[in-house]
Amino acid sequence: APGPVAAISIPIPTPDDSEAPMSPSLTAAVSVPKSHIVTKSHGLAGQHILKVNQFNREQLHQLFNLAHHMRMIVSREGSCDYLKGRVMASIFYEASTRTSNSFATAMQRLGGSVISMTPQESSVKKGESLQDSVQIMAGYADLVVLRHPEPGACQLAARCLSKPLINAGDGVGEHPTQGLLDIFTIREEIGTVNGLTITMVGDLKHGRTVHSLARLLTLYRIRLRYVAPESLQMPKEVQDFVAEQGVSQESFSNLKNALPDTDVLYMTRIQRERFASADDYEKVKGCCVLTPEVLTHAKERMVIMHPLPRVDEISIDIDTDPRAAYFRQAECGVYVRMALLAMVMDVV
Repeated sequence: APGPVAAISIPIPTPDDSEAPMSPSLTAAVSVPKSHIVTKSHGLAGQHILKVNQFNREQLHQLFNLAHHMRMIVSREGSCDYLKGRVMASIFYEASTRTSNSFATAMQRLGGSVISMTPQESSVKKGESLQDSVQIMAGYADLVVLRHPEPGACQLAARCLSKPLINAGDGVGEHPTQGLLDIFTIREEIGTVNGLTITMVGDLKHGRTVHSLARLLTLYRIRLRYVAPESLQMPKEVQDFVAEQGVSQESFSNLKNALPDTDVLYMTRIQRERFASADDYEKVKGCCVLTPEVLTHAKERMVIMHPLPRVDEISIDIDTDPRAAYFRQAECGVYVRMALLAMVMDVV
């Protein structure tokens, strides 16, 4: 097995630091010798990443500043050797484009390598259990990234492992790294998260991305708005958690009415695969669609986000609007996952 990787010095903000991205002078740590060790502990080394409520505000400050640092590394150098010799096991029981490939890209840009497993091309077809598959793959790697259609599956798998496991989405449960990259995107696009009105639209019942994001946003001074059909409202347990943190929440039945004061518009697709019948899906299909006409009710400096994939909920005519940040958002996933991998693998 590879020997321990020396820690790398990075600029670490204090809780009072601005949320704006670091200046170029602070990102010069690309060439800092590995013998320089960060003395401030972030508490994520060797930890499973299963839910967003395991993060505190200080950890987010450190993670996002490191992600910006990673962005500069990719821009200037393309890659680094922070995780040279390390292996990530990628296990996806559900289809994925962005999450699986951004994790793989993140690991490779950090100098590591990736092995992968899908149920279609593994012993899962022979009846192998999740726990057995995960333990086998962990034996070949230093860290596991897992997506599974059942809520709680990642927690179950993590109990079997002594190596870190990162939840890459568990059914309609949570998607921690999506929530992290969403807030990083807001921070990069606007410069701050505090004081914003963030409106979530679409399938809020089944959307694990909005479940994680709503919980994570309670670490900031924000206002939440929900736009969804009655049958697809944000789950009560999420709304109760948000309310307990003292965050303002408001529901709207009409997207146009929610737009004028919105700073961040977070669109989601209606998830056909989560419905019991095609008839149920057809009843709500196309209920919340963002078109150029609807967008005339929005602020000129609003940011439009979407975890993707989209179906028809955002008109392609909006793609060229400077407010459309969803493709930049997907790119941000690489930098956030690079930072998280480095922190979990204890090289920063």
